[in-house]
Amino acid sequence: MTKNTFISRLLSFLSPRPCPICGLRIETGPSVICASCDMRLPRTGYAADPYENQMAKLYWGRIPIEKAAAFMFYHAGDDACNIIYDMKYHDHPDFCFAMGKLMAKEFGAVGFFDDIDIIMPIPLAASRQRYRGYNQSHEMAKGLSDVTGLPITTKAVKRTKFEGSQTKLGRLERLENMDGIWKLSNAEEVSGKHVLIVDDVVTTGATSISCAKELLKAGNVKISMLSLAYVRH
Repeated sequence: MTKNTFISRLLSFLSPRPCPICGLRIETGPSVICASCDMRLPRTGYAADPYENQMAKLYWGRIPIEKAAAFMFYHAGDDACNIIYDMKYHDHPDFCFAMGKLMAKEFGAVGFFDDIDIIMPIPLAASRQRYRGYNQSHEMAKGLSDVTGLPITTKAVKRTKFEGSQTKLGRLERLENMDGIWKLSNAEEVSGKHVLIVDDVVTTGATSISCAKELLKAGNVKISMLSLAYVRH
């Protein structure tokens, strides 16, 4: 047992983490949620069909897409919503990392990552990241990388501005809101590669579509998408 593992277990014993869904104590280990709640997560099943599922169809005709999938469905007030809210607003980058690992294990079991070359988390605006202290998509990407061994790029595309929350915007408004907010900053990182764009929640696909369009300027780039949650329409 390493020193870090010992300290982690000691802290878990002294200050057990509550499950963000039910509030019950989570035993020592890397799990973000308790076993009971894990069984109830609204998994999409998209890992088995990453080409023609409902989320993948959001991208058809908008960008060339290899495959797209989400781990679970999202609905306001449900278990997935509670997890993501804690990840983003309650200072829990550890939740993001652990959910990334969980996704990697389940999606990796069906070969989802076999032809991926590099992972790119959706960038946050600098002001947003300073306020939150971390980028939840980047932390998830770290969990994915920890299991798959795939490298991560955070330099290929930069977000130049933050246009506010898109929660109450419609599809066209979201697309307009994303116009001109990205800048390709390191084409060499992704040129000639199959890039997996990682986001926390996909609703209309506006954010990932606009980011992918900028990424494609690098030349000879293949794009796939992976999201923790998808808002079913």
